Amino acid sequence: MVVSFAEIRAEVPGAFDEACPTRVVLDHVMSKWGVLVLMALTEGTTRWGELRRRVDGISEKMLASTLRALEKDGFVARTSYPEVPPRVEYSLTPLGDELMERMMPLMAWIGAHARDIVDR
Repeated sequence: MVVSFAEIRAEVPGAFDEACPTRVVLDHVMSKWGVLVLMALTEGTTRWGELRRRVDGISEKMLASTLRALEKDGFVARTSYPEVPPRVEYSLTPLGDELMERMMPLMAWIGAHARDIVDR
């Protein structure tokens, strides 16, 4: 079942208007790095270095910034262990899992069609 833009806006008045918080969430979730980090975390709890390897091409600065935004939004959990050397792990929260259940079919579609689309 496909829900229309009008149906969403009827249920949530003002959704996706210029000043609506949906714009902020879209910016974080649908950015290139946001999507790739979230996809990498669908494989399970991950340490920084492994996450950086999974998201090919991301800089340390961009990974840090993306993780901070996704953590602030409630999609990613950061767990720090008081060890020497310090160990930090990242995982999807229940909200992040729910988001990715909906987003992964879109990502699969993009993966299947990207080459044909770009080659046009």
